[in-house]
Amino acid sequence: MSQSVSNEAREVGDRVEVFVRTIVVPYEKDLRCGSHGPSEELVRELRQKARAADVMTPHIRKDGEHFSQIETAYILKKSGLSPLGPVACNTMAPDEGNMFLLGRSGSAEQKARFLEPLVSGEARSAFFMTEPWSEGGAGSDPSMMKTQAVLDGNHWVINGRKTYITGAMGAKVGIVMANSAHGACMFLVDLPDPAIRIDRVLDTIDSSMPGGHSEITIDNLRVPADQMLGEPGQGFRFAQIRLAPARLSHCMRWHGVATRAQEIAIDYACRREAFGKLLIDHEGVGFMLAENQIDLKQSELMIDWCAAALDSGGDGNIESSMTKVSVSEALFRVADRCVQVMGALGVTQDTIVEQLFREVRAFRIYDGPTEVHKWSLAKKIKKQALKGA
Repeated sequence: MSQSVSNEAREVGDRVEVFVRTIVVPYEKDLRCGSHGPSEELVRELRQKARAADVMTPHIRKDGEHFSQIETAYILKKSGLSPLGPVACNTMAPDEGNMFLLGRSGSAEQKARFLEPLVSGEARSAFFMTEPWSEGGAGSDPSMMKTQAVLDGNHWVINGRKTYITGAMGAKVGIVMANSAHGACMFLVDLPDPAIRIDRVLDTIDSSMPGGHSEITIDNLRVPADQMLGEPGQGFRFAQIRLAPARLSHCMRWHGVATRAQEIAIDYACRREAFGKLLIDHEGVGFMLAENQIDLKQSELMIDWCAAALDSGGDGNIESSMTKVSVSEALFRVADRCVQVMGALGVTQDTIVEQLFREVRAFRIYDGPTEVHKWSLAKKIKKQALKGA
């Protein structure tokens, strides 16, 4: 797979790595990093430095074309070497997935208005799909979506409730998903909008995404018809376009931060002595670090395998489900072992290992819990088996 990474992409990725390690990492202890993510002031400061280092939105070429998925993996893993790396370089979720979707599906006018500010890093975005479970709304099953869009002249009027909406606080661009008489639809909106009310920002286990995760009420939001993405009823098709690459880019970014945690744990184990020798010379510790190395390599190979499937023109749904399950579970094991190797230090905020543990625990749920992906894969296995019977 490494032979599929062009010299251009390698140069970009290597420049990103230098930037993250030398410029971004010192910001990890910045007081502007809060429980709901880095502040808007910090985001702007980091992105100003990324522009100066020519690493802003590095997975998109200057001509607007995306690097291949395999090349993107090389670049995004480098940006993920710090939890703040994707924020600084504009490779984070949900923006990276939203940029991909708009680049593939938006009209020329929509790209100029909504996509260009995202690519430049001047704006952040939010994707409004998940709904409150207590109201029977959509989660892992999007067919349960209750938010409704009704055509009124040349506008659509949208009403509903959304939750776990990443980055809504402070976002300038929104993609709102709603049901209509024609089926699911996606709408592009400018934010903030008085009809989209942030009821609260949830306190969650993770803390790397600007704006945190919000609970939202949409009250008579009027959207001009030309701000619909595609045609009425195409919402689920557009969701599929976004879904597989977005799942995969999560894997890329968190692989980077897991690699960094392993580096920190190795450094600690090679300097800390106990019971007459270095920790790494104790089999129980050395084996954990060896198992981490295996999980990291297997995750890398899964990411590249899925990326190749997408680059070949496939929808990548099966491959991305398998990769998301495998990588999220493997990286959680890596994080858990790093905490264990470092003992009491591993549960403090003196290093990013503790944060990685929290972030990757959430990753096992985001973009579909492990169990949902396994259930979906099992249905496909059954269908194929019965077809061949």
